[in-house]
Amino acid sequence: MSAVLKPNPSKPVRDRVGKDEWDLRVDLAAAYQLAAIFKWTDLIYTHFSARLPGHGEFLINPYGLMFEEITASNLIRIGHDGQVLDDPLGLGYNEAGFVIHGCVHEARPEAQCVIHTHTRAGVAVSAMQCGLLPISQHAMRVQRQVTYHDYEGIALDMDERTRMANDLGKASKAMILRNHGLLTLGESVREAFELMYYLDCACQIQVDAVAGGLDNVIRMSKQAGDAAAAQFERPGRPSAHKDWPALLRLLERKGSNYAS
Repeated sequence: MSAVLKPNPSKPVRDRVGKDEWDLRVDLAAAYQLAAIFKWTDLIYTHFSARLPGHGEFLINPYGLMFEEITASNLIRIGHDGQVLDDPLGLGYNEAGFVIHGCVHEARPEAQCVIHTHTRAGVAVSAMQCGLLPISQHAMRVQRQVTYHDYEGIALDMDERTRMANDLGKASKAMILRNHGLLTLGESVREAFELMYYLDCACQIQVDAVAGGLDNVIRMSKQAGDAAAAQFERPGRPSAHKDWPALLRLLERKGSNYAS
């Protein structure tokens, strides 16, 4: 017998939030459903979050939903102190999600979106002493700014937030959580998603490449790596406004309900 999710009886979410919040909900829900397509999921675990405009509050996934079930209307809004402010399905949220995402949103207020994953390749590279290597063009999108945070156990200890924020620093938009997974942040959902796409692809490439032995891997020169990184970060790069609409069209072709 399948479980039926029933929203709490109240005014529909779309009717009780402003346009800016609704648009952000739609983008964040799209990121979740795209993550399911790209196989970034780990059952009901891991989490993406988005800071609400003008607030210390942010949106995060209900604890218990698969990523393809997440829509704009069922995202949970929580306060900077972890208090649940709006929970349409009454499922609550993963405590580890608040420890990690609350930490990043507090430390980096310019970040609108934070994405955290436990992909197989991401965890594999997080367990490599060498970290992310400069061996692919994909890696150059993020490798020069990746920071690292050592594993301390499941992220349930609020004291870990200080150490995590220090390791993230003030400029990095990508972090490898040792023996754990990956994290990216961006000034939009699109940016955080793009960075995670490149970071995870770079990890997949590295796992495949080092299968033949580290001695057989060609590392690009610093000059070439710096040039590629600068090209990715150049102002007005076309993909900065072309990739997200294309990804949303992908969801629409698949009949996704992300915007509901």
